[in-house]
Amino acid sequence: MKPTLFVLAAGMGSRYGGLKQLDGVGPNGETIMDYSIFDAVRGGFGKVVFVIRKSFENDFREKILKKYEHIIPVEIVFQELDCLPEGFAVPDNRIKPWGTNHAVLMGKTVIKEPFAVINADDFYGKESFGVLASFLQSLENKKNIYAMVGYRIGNTLSESGSVARGICSTDNDGFLTSVVERTYIIRDTDGIVKYRDEENGLSPVDENTPVSMNMWGFTPEYFDYSDKQFIEFLKQNSENLKAEFFIPSVVNYLIECGRVKVKVLDTPSKWFGVTYAEDRPSVVKKIKELIEVGEYPKKLF
Repeated sequence: MKPTLFVLAAGMGSRYGGLKQLDGVGPNGETIMDYSIFDAVRGGFGKVVFVIRKSFENDFREKILKKYEHIIPVEIVFQELDCLPEGFAVPDNRIKPWGTNHAVLMGKTVIKEPFAVINADDFYGKESFGVLASFLQSLENKKNIYAMVGYRIGNTLSESGSVARGICSTDNDGFLTSVVERTYIIRDTDGIVKYRDEENGLSPVDENTPVSMNMWGFTPEYFDYSDKQFIEFLKQNSENLKAEFFIPSVVNYLIECGRVKVKVLDTPSKWFGVTYAEDRPSVVKKIKELIEVGEYPKKLF
């Protein structure tokens, strides 16, 4: 069975000021997400599930899904604040979404096979989808072995300023042992990648150190683990209106408990996205260059 691609797109309406303004970076107005779907199809994925908010369902179906429906089976699930376990209610004045792993939980009724999780607005690259699809295909009828595509940190930086990245450590077999969030990473004037350490200032880090860009691979029992952890999260954060239930938090917990192993998959792909407004021209330029070398056709769909 081919794996499913699960696209986290519930934030698209607010992030882009409405789907009508979904930013085109390709020569025919293609979005970053269009390139992800194109890469997923040729990489070996068999279905795409989008998690969105109900408020822009009609717009999403009309402007987004129609492009893909003749290429790959697609489904929609919805993430709303009131999608909570029995016995819990939305706290008064809670506006902030519950986070990326809450979004993942919305897929449990429609995903019964190994699946990948990505952000809608990040460019991941052809090789990343290929290596993740291949790994997920090997997991049919298996449990508790997951994957994270580990981008080489030097391939994930912004030319416009510092970035935050989860720097990963692995064991001798390439399995994830920890993810440490570094909130200030740059390529310094000497050309060396460095992160800011509160005690030691700027510290160098090897160009090929793997970092997490929220590209994960799971098998369906991950939903059961997430259900249980979400209940614990809600119990502990009932008064915190800004707390979010993130994927790395659940993954780290499962690793520490010894319940799962997470293989870090190396990719030569260069991640990019619009971290700053100033990044957009660079993204457009990079897409154009990939088309010129034959990585993508001039018109995707």
